[in-house]
Amino acid sequence: MGDAAKYDGSSQIKSERKEKRAFFLRQWTQFDVEKASAVVVVHLLCLVAPFYFKWEAILFSWILTMVTNICITFSYHRNLTHRSFKLPKWLEYLFAYTALFALQGHPIDWVSTHRFHHQFTDSDRDPHSPMEGFWFSHVLWIFDSDYIREKVAKRLQNCGRRNNVMDLKQQWFYRFLGKTMGLHISAFWTLIYLWGGLPYLTWGVGVGGVLAYHLTWLINSACHIWGSQAWNTKDTSRNVWWLGLFTFGESWHNNHHAFEGSARHGLEWYQVDVTWYLIRFFQALGLATNVKLPTDAQKRKMAFAR
Repeated sequence: MGDAAKYDGSSQIKSERKEKRAFFLRQWTQFDVEKASAVVVVHLLCLVAPFYFKWEAILFSWILTMVTNICITFSYHRNLTHRSFKLPKWLEYLFAYTALFALQGHPIDWVSTHRFHHQFTDSDRDPHSPMEGFWFSHVLWIFDSDYIREKVAKRLQNCGRRNNVMDLKQQWFYRFLGKTMGLHISAFWTLIYLWGGLPYLTWGVGVGGVLAYHLTWLINSACHIWGSQAWNTKDTSRNVWWLGLFTFGESWHNNHHAFEGSARHGLEWYQVDVTWYLIRFFQALGLATNVKLPTDAQKRKMAFAR
């Protein structure tokens, strides 16, 4: 996180908070329209999926959703954003490329946004601040690039450039994905259609995409509203146990905010964390190294006073 982790302006941020941002009655950028269009298309495919019902298409949808979305949690989140473990470059790039098809953006954009979230949690500089309301933190923030530029990146260095992902920007592979993401996704959707027709496209991209979207978005919204707090993070992060069953362990969100560098989010044996099990598998193979976990001293520091 570099200088981001050292930022100490929370009181100033709170004092500068303004009224909730207008969403629909605002100027939409071309980037906003493109992202909104992609989300709308996926939801429309979901709506027509029942008219192309096939059991094999449902199985395909389940497999595709599982694979691409665990790559988001494994790669984009725990590996690239928080560097909670290391992988050989060929394996790191493979997981990052597969995550691209979860339709959550390219690695540079995703990682930058999430690092800003941890740096400015619950303030008006949080890219999906829950203080702007449930629906903003759930989905509307995605279509408001000006919010991030004006309230987050602009106040940092380089006149609004995302300077918190230089580790990724220095690698040709991530720059390449950022410039060509649309081509990869279009080609992938075309292959799905050629292979299985509309049943595979509507169920795989539509139904699977919508479920994955909203389960992921609930981490930003529900996990800052409902649930329990096991650690004194001084923010609104919550653990939502039932959501962890569907998000590969990501909804142990209070645990994560307490120890953001930890490769393991479900810190107790009963806290299901499928992503952690995958990390442990690669660690056993000798492919995941430098796996980070919270120390006892860190746990004592974050514990509530008794």
